[in-house]
Amino acid sequence: MEKYQEIERSIIKKFRKEIYGRFVSSVYDYKLIEDNDKIMVCISGGKDSFLLAKCIEEFKKHGFIKFDAKYVVMDPGYNEINRQMIEENAKILNVDLEIFESDIFSIVSRDTKSPCYLCARMRRGCLYNKAKELGCNKIALGHHFNDVIETTLLSLIYGSEIKTMMPKLHSENFSGLELIRPLYKVHEEDILAWVKYNNLHFINCACRFTENCSLNDSDSKRLEMKNLIKQLKKTNLNADYNIFKALDNVNLNCVLGTKNEGIYKSFLDIYDNRGKDL
Repeated sequence: MEKYQEIERSIIKKFRKEIYGRFVSSVYDYKLIEDNDKIMVCISGGKDSFLLAKCIEEFKKHGFIKFDAKYVVMDPGYNEINRQMIEENAKILNVDLEIFESDIFSIVSRDTKSPCYLCARMRRGCLYNKAKELGCNKIALGHHFNDVIETTLLSLIYGSEIKTMMPKLHSENFSGLELIRPLYKVHEEDILAWVKYNNLHFINCACRFTENCSLNDSDSKRLEMKNLIKQLKKTNLNADYNIFKALDNVNLNCVLGTKNEGIYKSFLDIYDNRGKDL
């Protein structure tokens, strides 16, 4: 049996419940993949996006939904070692990659105030344009359960706002394109277990600006959230799941205000009328 076949087998056998089952659950529960979709699977070179590629391959082979998928890497200016590692892992995992290049890192290097923000925006724009070029209607990213929880806590603690990373989104600037996150329910610890079980090695961060220095502010805040969740789970093992579930169980009668499409409404707007109905 080839190495890539052993890796594929581990996803649907050993890690069926923890990884493949939760992947499939996300796909069906949130209607992420539908008949006749053409999906561009974005691979950054890390463990999450490569696992996403393999899960989508398996689902395409054995699922009941007929769709097409393209596996794409955008090279924004990776160093030679990272570029080579991505290519080698694609061979090991038997993922048919298309790599296209951009000069994002070169452009971003001139921005001393907010390079991370600019880089993220430019990356997203390049990926959407590539998806259009390939005739795709959906873009799949490798964000997982822990990313969702960490984003939620970041918004709450540092943004004074209750919001989360959604399982799918319509593109605001590219008509007809959706962004989907099929690993939405998959836990990072299980991804790490899969990586270790198969003795795989992926790049952690290919950013030219942070690879030789300490964490940037955004990364340090996310690490802070990771550590906070670990502490919460020491006293309540289900703390992370409960945070996740709370976002699907919002009691609008017990919040001070809500915002929809940028329009804010206070509980006072309906408070008096509600009292009259009682």
